Amino acid sequence: MFRALSTAALGMSAQQRSVDNIANNLANVGTTGFKRSTIAFQDLFYENIASSKLGNAGNQNSSGPSLQIGHGSRAVATIRNFMQGSVAETGNALDLAVSGAGFFQVELPDGNIGYTRDGNFSRDATGMLVNNSGLPLASQIEIPTDAVAIEVSQNGTVTALMAGDNTQVELGQIELAKFSNPGGLEALGDNLFAETESSGMPFFGEPGSEGFGVVRQGYLEQSNVDIVTEMVRLIEAQRAYETNSKMVQTAEDMMSVTNSIKR
Repeated sequence: MFRALSTAALGMSAQQRSVDNIANNLANVGTTGFKRSTIAFQDLFYENIASSKLGNAGNQNSSGPSLQIGHGSRAVATIRNFMQGSVAETGNALDLAVSGAGFFQVELPDGNIGYTRDGNFSRDATGMLVNNSGLPLASQIEIPTDAVAIEVSQNGTVTALMAGDNTQVELGQIELAKFSNPGGLEALGDNLFAETESSGMPFFGEPGSEGFGVVRQGYLEQSNVDIVTEMVRLIEAQRAYETNSKMVQTAEDMMSVTNSIKR
């Protein structure tokens, strides 16, 4: 009964982690480029209470199934789903979406590279193309002050139409990165991810090249969170939490009956 108490308590804790994760998914249903995640669970170690001996035709004992009792479950990992989100038209020339595989690269304050699917870019005071957090693209694309129009081709080439002479000037090339295991990326917040040993080293390439998606100007990738799916998962987690809490109450009732036995 003491084991039942601790096992049920661990089950409640595991389901609480699941609810926390679902809440984060739902909170980011409107976040550009957000990728939903799920919690992975593992059962804990098992205790061998007893082993059985089964007789065979030769009246010799052989080992049979043993009596094992588990000790509950625990949350062990966050699994992120990088399925493509829907692409919505914005009409903003500096809004970019990757249709297919690949991440935009931005330079972090410490000099490292962050990876993102959020293509909501803008021009800062110095003319650099930056994201919403003010982090510049790793390609270091600078937009001239006298540019009257910006065009980004599907292969990531950025050009500007200059005022006065109506000439097209190439400003730079957007390069994408992809990973053999994007699920191993570390979420940094601000729609950014960082490379880890689990994700592997990044592969770089121009948009539209083999294995990479294309860049669509004037569009943004939406969150891939499905509200209906998250609500179903929330109900399942809630029911599991309630069941584990009833198990705690049942174990306490059994202990109370045992303590009340009179000799």
